[in-house]
Amino acid sequence: MGAGVRSCYDEGKRTAETLTMDYHRGLNIEVRIARIFNTYGPRMCIDDGRVVSNFVAQALRKEPLTVYGDGKQTRSFQYVSDLVEGLMKLMEGEHLGPFNLGNPGEFTMLELAEVVQETIDHNAKIEFRPNTEDDPHKRKPDITKAKELLGWEPRVSLREGLPLMVSDFQKRIFGDQKDIGGNTLSTA
Repeated sequence: MGAGVRSCYDEGKRTAETLTMDYHRGLNIEVRIARIFNTYGPRMCIDDGRVVSNFVAQALRKEPLTVYGDGKQTRSFQYVSDLVEGLMKLMEGEHLGPFNLGNPGEFTMLELAEVVQETIDHNAKIEFRPNTEDDPHKRKPDITKAKELLGWEPRVSLREGLPLMVSDFQKRIFGDQKDIGGNTLSTA
């Protein structure tokens, strides 16, 4: 294990899982462990720095979509309702985990930018910037255990979930206007 820029993040998650299992074994506390992968949807912080919210906010504001590096690094994106369903099945079940809760469908950053273009603005520009240090090239959950033991798998595709997030962002950024489907939005 190195001491890269992200190492404290990774180590923190490992420590939390270890302590959780220590409390389970030592004090007989009922626990569940979920490893949550990239999740998106309505009500996210607009400027939280996550790639989906960045791209959506940039496209809505008519700014270029900023892709770091060559854009070939992959991520998987799960819609929030899929995550909630997975967490509920985990909490209601008997298995402790850890369980990977994520959508194994992989998108390169460039493909994600293209889906955002298709959804919001076909003319949105893509701007390449130097990659950040320690950016993992690939992040894709293996959800075999969650499928087998929890009977869970994600159901909402990126192309289905993204418009729901976009409508929410549009309403919060611009107020009463038309959404991407031409429907009137209200701020009530």
